Amino acid sequence: MTTITYDTLVRAGISCTSAYVAADEDQSSTFTNPPFAKGSRGINILPDTFFSPQEATPDKYDLLVIPGGAKGAETISSSSPVQHLVRRYLQEGKYVGMVCAGSLAALTSSLPKQPLTSHPSVKAKLADHFEYSDDPVVISGKLVTSRGPGM
Repeated sequence: MTTITYDTLVRAGISCTSAYVAADEDQSSTFTNPPFAKGSRGINILPDTFFSPQEATPDKYDLLVIPGGAKGAETISSSSPVQHLVRRYLQEGKYVGMVCAGSLAALTSSLPKQPLTSHPSVKAKLADHFEYSDDPVVISGKLVTSRGPGM
């Protein structure tokens, strides 16, 4: 999901930065360059930088996007620094986008009950905590969720 969202934003003339969020088992590793992230279909993606909560603050960016993809969404949504930034972006009136299974970050970030959507594979985890919709895109204030980039 990262590739389609990133490509769409760049084609629209928006400056973007992709960041590698390490899984818990990768946290102890020291890298000089971000490693490739392997998509669920085997596509290797080279992020622009490592994720740094000190660098990804709302005063430096206009939008925070949490991509989907089963493993990636799980890794990103379980990151406490990402959860903190999701809340901070929304508190400061900035947009937060969550694509596909990336909507899990709404749950792990303890966002209040509000309308949202997600990929059908994570609906059961979200439906009791939010006003779940099967619409392709749901906008709730500054939180924008989608079922997927092509849905």
